[in-house]
Amino acid sequence: MARNKNTSTNDVLILLCRSVTGVLSTATATKLDYSPVAQKIHKTCLKPDIGCFVLFDGGFSGLIVINFTATAAMEIYRTYLLHMGIPEDELSNQHTSDDVSNVLGELMNQIVGDFTGKVARELQTEINQNQPRMLAINKEIVLAINTPLDRPQARRVTFTTEARSTFYLEVAMDKTEFIDLHDYQKEDDVNPDRIIDEANESADAESTAVSSAEQDLLAELGF
Repeated sequence: MARNKNTSTNDVLILLCRSVTGVLSTATATKLDYSPVAQKIHKTCLKPDIGCFVLFDGGFSGLIVINFTATAAMEIYRTYLLHMGIPEDELSNQHTSDDVSNVLGELMNQIVGDFTGKVARELQTEINQNQPRMLAINKEIVLAINTPLDRPQARRVTFTTEARSTFYLEVAMDKTEFIDLHDYQKEDDVNPDRIIDEANESADAESTAVSSAEQDLLAELGF
């Protein structure tokens, strides 16, 4: 009898790391990497210069923290908005500005949304997130979860931007293990850009068809 495949907490961490690099790479049109090793830690903290955190619960519970240095925060903020077509003279020059916090909070929301989708597809379980909170801080703040975790585990992973700026992901979650009871078909990843492109192509095709029909009608009427 074939041995069932087990998925551990560290495998869940890898899903989250892939969401971080995937979302930020797509948003900024740059390449981001994460360290091949994770550090075991005993507590999760918000650290200077910008810290963001979000709670999730459901099939398993946890806390996600991303700590940006000012350099990394500004690089991601600027490359993202420039990639979106925002003029450079409209961008903030201070990492403490509300605009920087809002943009990074939006990206954090996309990251966790992508992560929850991966969990649903890969592990066939649901988790829910709350609204991310982003703070510009100048000292370390220890974070704790009100809901007790089942044998909590905490990890820290280092990420590097294309310009070699660094930021850090910290995660505290239940020590959990998923065991495949039988073979099952995993759902394909959803590509939002592809869905939007297909919708636009369909709309363009319908518009072209309508225009052609209108021209034929006008020709029949002698115009």
